[in-house]
Order: sequence, then C-alpha cells, then structure tokens
Amino acid sequence: MSSANQPVQGMSDIAVPEVRLWQRIERLAREVLARYGFEELRTPVVEFESVFTRSLGETTDVVQKEMYVFEKGGRRLCLRPEGTAGVMRHAAGLGAAETDGARWYYIGPMFRSERPQAGRKRQFHQCGVECMEPPSPLVDAEILALQVDLLRAWGLEDCEVRLNTRGEGGGHAKVAEGLRAALAPRQAELCEDCRRRISENVLRVLDCKNEACQAIVATLPPPTDFMSEASRTYLAQVASHLDLLGVKYRVDPLLVRGLDYYEHTVWEIASMALGAQNAVAGGGRYRMQLGGRELAGVGFAIGLERVVGVLQALGLDAKMMELPPPLVWLVGLGGDAMKQNLALMQQLRAAGLACRMAPDGSMKSQMRAANKSGAAWAIIRGDDELARGVVALKDMVSGAQETLPLDRLVTHLAGKLAPKL
Repeated sequence: MSSANQPVQGMSDIAVPEVRLWQRIERLAREVLARYGFEELRTPVVEFESVFTRSLGETTDVVQKEMYVFEKGGRRLCLRPEGTAGVMRHAAGLGAAETDGARWYYIGPMFRSERPQAGRKRQFHQCGVECMEPPSPLVDAEILALQVDLLRAWGLEDCEVRLNTRGEGGGHAKVAEGLRAALAPRQAELCEDCRRRISENVLRVLDCKNEACQAIVATLPPPTDFMSEASRTYLAQVASHLDLLGVKYRVDPLLVRGLDYYEHTVWEIASMALGAQNAVAGGGRYRMQLGGRELAGVGFAIGLERVVGVLQALGLDAKMMELPPPLVWLVGLGGDAMKQNLALMQQLRAAGLACRMAPDGSMKSQMRAANKSGAAWAIIRGDDELARGVVALKDMVSGAQETLPLDRLVTHLAGKLAPKL
C-alpha cells in the first residue's frame, strides 16, 4: 500500500466500528465529570515550546527526548505532549478570581515522538482534569476517587491504585540529596541513563526498567525517609480519606511521576487486563510558575488508547459501543417519487429520525443499498403510492410490510423506534 494512503507511523485513523466505542467513552466521561463540577476547556494542540520546558522540567524524558518541536516565524513551537501545562498557561492569563477553585477537564490528542508500542502511540488521546485548589488531603482524595469512578463508568473494575508522595516542594532538594548519597556506592553498576539521571533527575532512577538498576533500587531507603514529618502526615491523611471513600489502594514508596511539577500526592492506576505496559492512568498534586504566577492544583490524565485496549482485552468493547440511531431508508420508483422522497427525508429528519436514500437505481438496487446500510425500515413509494397519499413501510428485519397514510408516518415511526433510540 502506498505511504500516501497510510497515516504517519504511530498515529492511527479511528473509524467505524471502533469510533463508536470512543464516542461512548467520551460521552460517559462528560457525564461523570459534570457530577463533580468540572467544565470543559479546549486548549490548542500547538503551544510555545517554553510552556512545557518551564513547567515539565528541562531534565524530564518528555522534554529531552519526546517532544515534536519546530520553528515557525522565528518562534519555537511544539505539539503538546500532555494536557496540564496548556491548561496552566491558560490559567496564568486569568485573574485569581477566575482560577481559584476552578475545575477544568480536557479530552483530546497529545503527541510524543517515542517508539510506538502496545497502548502507546505517537499521537494518543487523553482525558484529564485540573482542579485549581490549594494543597488539601481531602481534595486530593476526592480527585483520585473521581478517577476511579470514571474508570468504573467505562467498565474498568479490576484496577490497582498505587499511591505515594513527592513531599513538600521545598523538601525536594533534600530528597534528591539523600537518594544520591544512597546510590553513590553503587553508581558504577547503574545503566548509562541512570548514571546521567543521578545528577539531572535522580528520582527517575527509581522507575528504571533495567533489571540491574531495579535490584539496586530495591536496597535503597524509601524517599519518604528524607521527607519532613508534615509530608508524611499529608500522605497519611490522603490515605485516610480514601479509606472513608471506599477506594482501595496500595502505598508504593518507589512510585515516581516523571514530571518536575509534582509535589505531595502522586498516584498511578494499572489494569490487570493488560500486559507489562499496564498503566492506564495517573495523577497527582502539582505547583508551577507560569506567566509570573505560581499555580497550584491537583489533576490526572487517562490514556484513552489504554482504556480501549483494556475493554477489548475484557471483551467489553462491543457492548460499550455508542450505537447510531435506527436508520430509515427511502426507496423511490420513478423520478417523481425520488424527488418527493428527498423532501420527505428532510421532514423525517426534522422529526428526529435518521434517514438516507440512494440517488437513483432500480428498486432491487435501492433495497440492496438499504440492506447494506443496516436500515431498520424501508419506505417505498412509486406513482401509485404518491397518487393515494400513502407509503409502503417495510420492516427490514422481519420482512413484514404495511401500508400507511403519509400523514401518519412520522408518529408511527417515532412510536416504533423510540424504545431503540
């Protein structure tokens, strides 16, 4: 197949029937998020590069390896690799009265230039939220519970929540210093990336996938040993609130979120239905400087490709699909009937019915088109039906056919189709 007929590697078309599953996922997300007081925010997919380098941290893998960056008009731009920074850029341009307590959600594509693998594409889609409320264990627990609630609405029940803390923002340097000291005696045994990370972003050593590095990490004291008592208390309060909400979790001292803006609560949610790449969602509390403002909040992002993968692995995808409304197909025998059917089709659509017709052809070919479309009903009219002011209505499933006065057609079809809509 010619490359002109294929999408860019790592990017996919989403077509029928799978797109119906995406539509259902998005509709359910909007319903759940509305119950928690969130409003949708749509930010551009192209941002200034500095929006991400300043907020995510220049030493993160996303900034160093994965962003699609290009120059235009002397400005460095990039395709957004994640959603939070763009939302915070929007917030930085508003006043405190507009952002304090704001609750926004987004659904849309993100872009990372990394090797495509199962559940991870170069263009991928996220559903995420940002809650602009100051540090509060209660709010953190509420937002984590929202994420679990959303996954359950999609049919993802068998998920594991891993919970941890990054500690107070002012204590990050002390944590890094403690980990570097603990790693120093075995630095030579680490992989090349981890030897670099020790000076650049030592926390990234903790989630390295190299087996030798994992064995060394298993011997380290947990990062919480280097945190303040206030940081450990904050985590304990979040856990207590989650207990109250009935959210099951496991405290994982080695859990690291890969972006520099996190502080206090962080979490990840994995699905047991996936293989090694089983992370479905993650989130946490953050603080960042943008546009001369310090912004604090808590949020999460869910990879929708991962959600679709879990539903497919569980065999739930077909049941979850957003089915189109039953279709009515109009069949015309002769030029006058075809013209009259065009007008009738618009009347039926105005009444809320889904309609189509073939532009020409014999009755046999038109009925064949109706069958191929999966139409529930066919309306058949020729010169005789036009003269009598009636239609022949055929049930495409049972094959039963009846004759109806034209002025009763809309109410009759609406009654037939209403339970299925």
